[in-house]
Amino acid sequence: RTTIAPVSVLPGTEHQPHARAVLARALAREDAAGRPVPGDPSHAYLFQGPPGSGKRTVARALATALLSEGADGTALDPAGVATRVERRSHPDLTWVRPTGGIMRKEDVDEAVVQAVSRRPFEARRRVFVLESAHAMNDTAANRLLKTLEEPPDYVVLVLLSERPGELLTTIRSRCQIVRFDPLPEDDLTGRLQRDHGVDALTARACARLGLGDAQLARTLAGPEGAPMRAAAEAVARHAVHAVPGQPPWKAMSEAAAERGKAAGALVEAEAKETAERLPDRERRRVERNAKDDAKRVVRRERTAALDVSLRLCGLWFRDAASVALGAEDAVHHVDRVAQLREDAARSDVHRLLRCVDVVDETRRTFRRNAGEDLQLDAMSVRLAGALARR
Repeated sequence: RTTIAPVSVLPGTEHQPHARAVLARALAREDAAGRPVPGDPSHAYLFQGPPGSGKRTVARALATALLSEGADGTALDPAGVATRVERRSHPDLTWVRPTGGIMRKEDVDEAVVQAVSRRPFEARRRVFVLESAHAMNDTAANRLLKTLEEPPDYVVLVLLSERPGELLTTIRSRCQIVRFDPLPEDDLTGRLQRDHGVDALTARACARLGLGDAQLARTLAGPEGAPMRAAAEAVARHAVHAVPGQPPWKAMSEAAAERGKAAGALVEAEAKETAERLPDRERRRVERNAKDDAKRVVRRERTAALDVSLRLCGLWFRDAASVALGAEDAVHHVDRVAQLREDAARSDVHRLLRCVDVVDETRRTFRRNAGEDLQLDAMSVRLAGALARR
């Protein structure tokens, strides 16, 4: 009989003190006399924090730790469990992602609501992980709520969310909150260097420009990042230098449109793969929903990509203002300080900060209305006006 080995720290919680403290009780440990004590997890957790803060990594690690304990309290092979958790092939693990941009009743009904009544196959517990839990529509959320109210004692549900405020209050109140903070800048910078092969200065710039969103920082350090940054910089510098001719916002708009199309195509491809395994009636439902989902995803991803580009544009103006104030240590574009000095010399702090306001107002307008190209054109005119010397 092999006893459960204590787990001191879950992988992924090294820089997440709140998660480490809350989840410690869930893990197997030793008492004061050195005797093994099995883990005592809550029936439901809500992992909340910005994208890229490690929620998914810690969910995998928690699932591995919980599923490494057999029904009779003996230890199972943790390496083998970890491999099957990584592949989503463990019989006592269910990992649910939204279909397209929305998590529907069909996504949670059979996979979670009905499945919780079935006892574990190998381990002491069954673990259910729901990614992007805030994407549940009202019907799915109310179905899950019934499960959260009276879960079997062997069930552990882990909800992951970047926007917990969009979850039903009744769902949040039935989960133990596990907060994930943005990764420390130095740690994220090192990861970007290792994972993306960028130099130290570029990595630090991407880490800062992510504003706590490690997922965005990784995007900026990847193949999409350099063109995205260049397009935003071109829009800002075109205004500062009063370059004649058409403002270069079209490149920003076209890149966002391509990103939206790619995301929509991925939704349709995933739905097609799922539909091929279903009976005719279910296949038609999935295919019909996929078309609607793809349209929503195209729109959402296009708007999100434009919002990121505008955020970068606004940060350029803010950084130029910081340089004008002599606060170069505060800039986000640490790899473009020479260019920021040029722009700071051509304007003044008040005009540059007015440009920040113009960009922020355009971002807010995007969230309310369509017609992005018209708004980008109007923004260019307003930027020129904000920078004009009177």
